[in-house]
Amino acid sequence: MSTRKLRFAIFGNVYQPKKSVSIQKILACLSQYEAEVFIEREFYTFITEGQQMSLKGVNVFDNNQFEADFAISMGGDGTFLRTASVVGQKQIPILGINTGRLGFLADVNAQEIEHTIHALHDEDYAVDTRAVIQVETKGQELQGYNCALNDVAILKRDNASMISIYATINGETLTTYQADGLIISTPTGSTAYSLSVGGPIIVPGTHVFSLTAVAPHSLNVRPIVVSEDSVIELSVESRTHNFLVALDGRSEKLDETTQLTLRRAPYRVQVIKRAGTKYFHTLREKMMWGADQRG
Repeated sequence: MSTRKLRFAIFGNVYQPKKSVSIQKILACLSQYEAEVFIEREFYTFITEGQQMSLKGVNVFDNNQFEADFAISMGGDGTFLRTASVVGQKQIPILGINTGRLGFLADVNAQEIEHTIHALHDEDYAVDTRAVIQVETKGQELQGYNCALNDVAILKRDNASMISIYATINGETLTTYQADGLIISTPTGSTAYSLSVGGPIIVPGTHVFSLTAVAPHSLNVRPIVVSEDSVIELSVESRTHNFLVALDGRSEKLDETTQLTLRRAPYRVQVIKRAGTKYFHTLREKMMWGADQRG
């Protein structure tokens, strides 16, 4: 059991106005343990001005200007991904509290908040370490955060025709994808965008990345799984002379002369899992495996 005062950095979804009861529950629970609480400024403004809540005894921070023992993400898996991008290399374990439907990353519901905070205080929890993809560019620089916990997607712009993506793995030619795009996914992201275009489900901890084409113009193209130690190099040709790169959904337009190098980032994201949480149980619930779909 921890005897010192713990520090928590709280991030939240500012598009869910009906979820304010959860933040009240969390703050009340943290207050019982005399924890130090830091709230991201955007979320703090949303709570105090948008929700007319009065918060006392909390600190406010901007960007990644904070230190904490734990980070709390309040929202869904999208909010968790954004939290992970801000936490970055701080190696602070992240707890995902889901204020919507069951998530793979944000898997603690509102009814479990008090029990979970108590478990953190008693050090009764596990930490999953998740690989992150780092993107380096040659030519045009990325404007935003250059790492992704879920996936990196190379996509055509708007209604443009297909793009050609020349891919090499560790310096060896793989293929030229002629498609609407290509998704490079971590195991964490394998149940997200990649899954929707036919990619494989990859169990966390398997130390691989997958490459899955989006609407390929050849029936012979299939997803491929490579070691997470691989260096993936991509170059793109497009009739519009540009393309989109999306890191965990944050997209930027790049000139087609820009070359991309993807590799595992030098750090991993720490995901807090409650004792007894089972991945396959969550997978069955999320995928509705075993449910009778007949009317």
